[in-house]
Amino acid sequence: MADLQTQFKAFNSNIYLTGQSDDFKRAKEKDDSILKELKVVFKEKGYPIIESFRQGSFAVDTAIYNLDGDYDFDRTLVIDADCAPDDPVEPKRVIKEVLEKRNFKDPKIKKPCVTADYKSINLHIDYTVYKIDQFCTTFLAIGKHGSRDEHKEWAQSDQKGLIEWINDIECYTENVSKKRCQYKRFIRFMKRWRDVNFSNEVKKKIFSIGLTVMIKSEYTNQFSNQEQIGDLEALSLIVNRILNGSYLKCQSDGKYRVSVQLPTIPYRDIFQHKINGYSADGSDKNIGTQFRNKLIYLDNELKKAIAEPDPYEASKLLRAVFGDDFPLANIKKNEDTPYSLTGTSA
Repeated sequence: MADLQTQFKAFNSNIYLTGQSDDFKRAKEKDDSILKELKVVFKEKGYPIIESFRQGSFAVDTAIYNLDGDYDFDRTLVIDADCAPDDPVEPKRVIKEVLEKRNFKDPKIKKPCVTADYKSINLHIDYTVYKIDQFCTTFLAIGKHGSRDEHKEWAQSDQKGLIEWINDIECYTENVSKKRCQYKRFIRFMKRWRDVNFSNEVKKKIFSIGLTVMIKSEYTNQFSNQEQIGDLEALSLIVNRILNGSYLKCQSDGKYRVSVQLPTIPYRDIFQHKINGYSADGSDKNIGTQFRNKLIYLDNELKKAIAEPDPYEASKLLRAVFGDDFPLANIKKNEDTPYSLTGTSA
């Protein structure tokens, strides 16, 4: 098996969007400014923001550079349950009004959040609103513009618990910090794999949190009590476990749905979809079938790369599935010249 650990580390560096990057800092400046204004307006409305935190990939350190240049920020606003309005859409309307004045184009109130794109920079922000009661139980504001009362609710949800579950390292008996770094690299790798291999319409529905939960679950099951191994072999094991686990549900017509349960309240199916206006577990069959087929191809290519003794040829296989940010190993020039495993994107 060719040693491609240097290439995997370089690949991670190429795609990893850290909190120290200029792009993150610009997005953070906008986010901080908007949050400051929202705190003022929410207080004026009678339900002051008592806590706010980031969620999504920045909260768990798995953010990557998007191929389209957009940067996603997910922001949670928490208000006291005693002050919260009965209508969960009301504070979301307030957010929409603030964003409309802040050079965002067409902010939308969606069922779980308010979402908007900035006009002058590649910044996408999602805001979710929670209320918290005296028992520290949190409830998500569910409902969108025009929703009937039966489709609006404050639904119990534990976003902080989900972040803690993803970041948890207590399950590992040795090499704890190295294992956490490795499985988070795998989340970044698989997000880039999704972005490279699926159409824009499909990749939106292969949710990052779904990939994250599958990878964390299978990594923990495989390596919690075992020695850490290199990225190529370990990622191959994780992809194979996902394929052969309970996530892909075969339907009567031979197609598949992908189904992943949240590990925290409300324990719903992450890939839940709509049929005639009603929620049903699992993804749309087109999404699930494509996901399975491309995952099978990735599984095969990872196994080929493991079996390939030539580092250059192995890295070519991996670049084909992960994209041009995966570096090639240097070509062996002659029998007397050893391979160089220094990462190169050429």
